[in-house]
Amino acid sequence: LVLRDTGLNPTRTASLAVLKRMGAQIEIVDERIEQGEPVGTIRVTAAPMQATVVEGEEVPNLIDEIPILALAATQATGVTTFRDAAELRVKETDRIEAVADTLRRLGARVETFADGLAIEGPTALRGNVVDSGGDHRIAMMAGVAAQVASGTTTILNAEAASVSYPDFWEHLEGLSAS
Repeated sequence: LVLRDTGLNPTRTASLAVLKRMGAQIEIVDERIEQGEPVGTIRVTAAPMQATVVEGEEVPNLIDEIPILALAATQATGVTTFRDAAELRVKETDRIEAVADTLRRLGARVETFADGLAIEGPTALRGNVVDSGGDHRIAMMAGVAAQVASGTTTILNAEAASVSYPDFWEHLEGLSAS
């Protein structure tokens, strides 16, 4: 997967560090500054991933990415744990429960805590009906999850993705997804 002209602001790329720690093969090339912001091309190659622990000082820069990292954890070997993320319980939705519910409906093994969750992987996800609850992060996580799940996944309130990424569904489809 090649993502060109991607924003690389350090406050938004903490998820890449976590994925690399898990074993993801991520390379950043063509780094430059455009309109005062760092951008570049991200190249991702499929690779086996291992569980990790996400906690402490790294959590504030990952709050918005924890749902997609939780999905990645379903495909990593071992138990990935997210801690110190209690603020996710008071966002647009209780995002900890929304992530856990969505992943459980797809067959993942998820345990929740007051301040986070733990996901055991790898898990062969299977399609089901899930509900974003109107949270754009949950809608997009479910859309990506549907790509690795067997069978059909129906996402209720999928239009919520447009809040932060109006072209999300078109871009996902462009990756040969349906």
